[in-house]
Amino acid sequence: MPDPVISVENLGKKYILSHQQQRSTNLREVISEGAKTLGRRFFKPSDVPATRTKPSEVEEFWALRDVSFEIEQGDVVGIIGGNGAGKSTLLKILSQITEPTTGRIKVEGRVASLLEVGTGFHPDLTGRENIYLNGAILGMGRVEIKRKFDEIVEFAEVEKFIDTAVKYYSSGMYVRLAFAVAAHLEPELLIVDEVLAVGDVSFQKKCMGKMGDIATNEGRTILLVSHNMGSIEALCTKAMLLVGGQIKQFGSAHDVVLSYLEPIYQSKSPLKKFANCTRRGNGKLQIISFHMESPEGTVLEAIKSGDAVVFVFGFENINTQPYERFSIGFSIHLSLHMGQEMGLHYGCLSHYASHFSQVHFRDPPDHGYVRCGFSELSLSPGEYILASYVMVADEEADRPHLPIPITVLPGDFYRTGTAMEKDMWGPLLVKGEWELSAAKDDLSMSQASVRQTP
Repeated sequence: MPDPVISVENLGKKYILSHQQQRSTNLREVISEGAKTLGRRFFKPSDVPATRTKPSEVEEFWALRDVSFEIEQGDVVGIIGGNGAGKSTLLKILSQITEPTTGRIKVEGRVASLLEVGTGFHPDLTGRENIYLNGAILGMGRVEIKRKFDEIVEFAEVEKFIDTAVKYYSSGMYVRLAFAVAAHLEPELLIVDEVLAVGDVSFQKKCMGKMGDIATNEGRTILLVSHNMGSIEALCTKAMLLVGGQIKQFGSAHDVVLSYLEPIYQSKSPLKKFANCTRRGNGKLQIISFHMESPEGTVLEAIKSGDAVVFVFGFENINTQPYERFSIGFSIHLSLHMGQEMGLHYGCLSHYASHFSQVHFRDPPDHGYVRCGFSELSLSPGEYILASYVMVADEEADRPHLPIPITVLPGDFYRTGTAMEKDMWGPLLVKGEWELSAAKDDLSMSQASVRQTP
């Protein structure tokens, strides 16, 4: 088994926080405190530094505590967690920017870090000069840097400003050039913080594609901090969840992301009950509950665009009769608020029932469930409403007048490595296969695009 590229044992980082006490506004207290301070300086000058801050004003804060893990060559590891979880502190220690308080780390090979906008750049040097400076810092020779120079400039899209001092660059230009340098100068380990969020959407996709190419084709190791869970799942093979400076979970990216989003997906009462609501129908079967599940059976409060989901309808056989056939259907509507935002009227987006697929259920138990699974949810992020009904022998048995709200979170529906943002898309999502071809010589463009069937 090969030695790990990164080995971390019992890592800890402690900071001392000073809390300034409220100053007194009483003249007597101000004079008294001033006299005490002067006396301390006169009689015990050696104690002055130690007494400037009272013990009650000092607090120890552990940004990281007892962190241990190993990363193999070629792993792409996403580091996730809430704000203040210790993600950036960990990257700074691995980049040897910050010294740990406890523990030890071992990192093999050259490390390129992109932790802040303009990391490693000298503001008074030009883009060209900073490329060579960063390459030299990484231990690369001038010939090697020159070989990669044109590729770096083209990727960063800063050809026009390459001989301009980088202090005049916008934050987006800074990031483009910094990432291009870090990615193209062939470090064994690439460390990237959330700084990529500064770039525009097209450049973010470009960066994700480059990191995927680095990991897949070049076998290099990447550590990535991001709050975009779609990017983490699409790009990373593993993920690490930090909570309060400690590792809560380290494993496959999908499992760790699911654990991180569990408080969002799940709630104390994910089950929607149809008690005491107005109904229509003959009442032979009634829908009494609805909830969503993952394919693994986890009850969900919300679902991401593009994820697999199971709609679960609970029913009650009021008359306890073995009906010959029955089916359940539902419709999905825009919520009134979402419809107004998109300039659309409140209405039905989709209607589906088991009998559409020639599926008829028989002999219902007194209480039971009907499940309808979807391989991927084709709704854009937003709020929707679900309405349901039951048919028994082609007659309406139940239609509860209780719309069920459904929350759809941003997800990587198109599998691009980037989760879609809310309010940027129409309500329904579709996929297609795109192809470019030249017009044939014997047909004009208009003729080639129209095919008539006799």
